[in-house]
Amino acid sequence: MTGVIPSQHLRAFWADGTVAAATAPVPGQVQPASLDLRLGHVAHRVRASFLTGHGRSVADRLAEFEMHRMDLSPGAVLEKGCVYVVPLQEQLALPRDVSAVANAKSSTGRLDLLTRTITDSGVEFDRIPAGYTGPLYAEICPRSFSVLVRPGMRLNQIRFRNGQAVLSDPELAALHGQTPLVDGPAVISEGLGFSVDLRPATGTLVGYRAKPHAGVIDLDRIGHYAPADYWEEVHSDQGRIILDPGAFYILVSREAVSIPPAYAAEMDPYLAMVGEFRVHYAGFFDPGFGHGLPARGVLEVRCHEAPFVLEHGQIVGRLVYERMSEVPDTLYGLDIASNYAGQGLKLSKHFKA
Repeated sequence: MTGVIPSQHLRAFWADGTVAAATAPVPGQVQPASLDLRLGHVAHRVRASFLTGHGRSVADRLAEFEMHRMDLSPGAVLEKGCVYVVPLQEQLALPRDVSAVANAKSSTGRLDLLTRTITDSGVEFDRIPAGYTGPLYAEICPRSFSVLVRPGMRLNQIRFRNGQAVLSDPELAALHGQTPLVDGPAVISEGLGFSVDLRPATGTLVGYRAKPHAGVIDLDRIGHYAPADYWEEVHSDQGRIILDPGAFYILVSREAVSIPPAYAAEMDPYLAMVGEFRVHYAGFFDPGFGHGLPARGVLEVRCHEAPFVLEHGQIVGRLVYERMSEVPDTLYGLDIASNYAGQGLKLSKHFKA
């Protein structure tokens, strides 16, 4: 069936060989519309990010660019500003009619931890063509904080598609008419536009900015770190802030968004012409997100070459909706203890509330 492949069929992938690994899947690895990918046991420090290229393997390119390698088994620090390639435990043998797309998990993006998937013969990050057979690798570049990682950690996830599943603008408008996708007017243009909230209902806290010289974050420690050690609060009573070049911010969407159970969505940047910034590293929204429990999208924002004035209600991104091939047997939310169900402005799960 055409569409994004749901959880019940993802579990079957392990049995039929579409997904293989030396170790059995772990609880929680299968999400409603995606599969978490696990780090392997070694990290290769490389001189620069790279794409593999037609007819070449990642192993070939590592021979060109590797500086040194680290055993992750006892735990190892990936340092801010460096680029690493880590073989993933999962390998693929995709059917000829199934393609895949990968993305960083929500907690990964909120730490400004650039994580992308590369493959043999790959010419794009995070895009895996139908019929691909071979290994998967994570390219990891910590941008704001150095992180401590171990084998088995899940920094990115993969979503599988059969055929074309993206909703056209008329289809998206019709869906919004049946079940509201945002709690206000729907701005629909190549997806569902969403804007930034810089006028909170209470107080003046509108976001957080990463401190430039913070300590290491152990990704296994949940609810452990004091936000003030890693983040500066961003306040505004005027409905605008000025983004500083090179700085990383956590903000929140003005709209509460909803992903009905028969659909999934991916966050895309809006237009490069709207300003000197880019929104998002983590972009998957699972079926059930915000459905019956209002939730807003957390925005991971990095400013580029020039300071930029960001104003309340400015459109900063869009959600591209896709059909599921079937409704998943698990939905995002409290039933599967999702970390960000019903969220507003929120840092990653590693920080104390």
